[in-house]
Amino acid sequence: MTSTLNRTDAQITIGEAITRLMPAGVPFRFTAYDGSTAGPADSPIHLHLNNERGLSYLLTAPGDLGMARAYVSGDLTLDGVHPGDPYEAMLLLQRESGFKIPPPAEAFAIVRGLGWSHLKPPPPPPQEALPKWRRLLEGFRHSKGRDAEAIHHHYDVSNRFYEVVLGPSMTYTCAVFPTEDASLEDAQFAKYDLVCRKLGLQPGMRLLDIGSGWGGMVRHAAKHYGAEVVGVTLSREQAAWAQDAIKRDGLDEVAEVRFGDYRDVRDTGFDAVSSIGLTEHIGIRNYPSYFAFMQDKLVPGGRLLNHCITRPDNSVTDTGAFIDRYVFPDGELTGSGRIITEIQNLGLEVRHEENLREHYALTLKGWCENLEANWDECVREVGEGTAKVWGLYMAGSRLSFERNEIQLHQVLAVKPDRDGNARFPLRPTWLG
Repeated sequence: MTSTLNRTDAQITIGEAITRLMPAGVPFRFTAYDGSTAGPADSPIHLHLNNERGLSYLLTAPGDLGMARAYVSGDLTLDGVHPGDPYEAMLLLQRESGFKIPPPAEAFAIVRGLGWSHLKPPPPPPQEALPKWRRLLEGFRHSKGRDAEAIHHHYDVSNRFYEVVLGPSMTYTCAVFPTEDASLEDAQFAKYDLVCRKLGLQPGMRLLDIGSGWGGMVRHAAKHYGAEVVGVTLSREQAAWAQDAIKRDGLDEVAEVRFGDYRDVRDTGFDAVSSIGLTEHIGIRNYPSYFAFMQDKLVPGGRLLNHCITRPDNSVTDTGAFIDRYVFPDGELTGSGRIITEIQNLGLEVRHEENLREHYALTLKGWCENLEANWDECVREVGEGTAKVWGLYMAGSRLSFERNEIQLHQVLAVKPDRDGNARFPLRPTWLG
């Protein structure tokens, strides 16, 4: 390793610091603005630290948040993979990285050797949401105002950006792949069709779809099952796009997507309620009121289907620093057991549940492929920093689903009548 800096005995190069933090070996090529290096020269993955601001990001927010700040800002560059799909680099880092948090004395020596001036935090990139304590100015966690701001941060990026990344279905939730080589569009159709069949939809039935996004479920249920559907989303841009799509499909007499909070829906008497990808946003302490809301909307014998990301266990956890600041502010996850418990505690009867985590890994793979293939247009639409956030987030999430660090569960429940009649078939009609 070499360095262009004038050194004292206490000084160390950035490459030396990386090597000390990875005593088992650096699995990638690392170079830095001070001229130092680490890791094998022939590695297909090359990280380069461009400047002092990047070093300050790494030192003041160790872990994924600091790495994300430096990468999104362009202070840390990654060669060997496309920024729209950095999956292979993340796979290498997770499999072979021997990073260890050093003892306090060692950490002190590393920071001293790199320079105390780097402990002054630079301003975060503009794509980053406020820290949790600052969000209190928008209301308590999962208040209507704060939820609206969190949804705006993530979903009101650009409808055109989503059209390119998600594809024609405009569906930003886990697809269901009938075969591993099925197209993303066919898999999204299969997901909506599976939900409709689980809910037992028939012509003339009334469906409430909460957290309806761009209206994919709303339009599918109305078009293919003859249902009368009301959808609701907290994203103004999603609602406007969905209403235009409903009109284009000639479904405006039987379907609508409203802009607003699901808690403000006053309609009742629905035969079915679907919630696809909303539970992650509502807060675990709000589960009882969330599922009670669905229960109150259903007629006796009505069904609800909840589709959401979960943890492999039933602990209550936040989504992590990077996801919280850049992707889903205020997001919380727990296991399917906790979800089923809350549903059952209300007197609803759970009839079926399944884990689709492999399907979400394939879905994310498809979205990354779309982002990579349309990178220049996406950058023109939202800027390079935001496009990098999405590549990082989707590739990392794909890896987490593959490694069983997160899961995707569908839970189907029914509201029995006062005599216990669930009006449910003896065997599931959606299988086979």
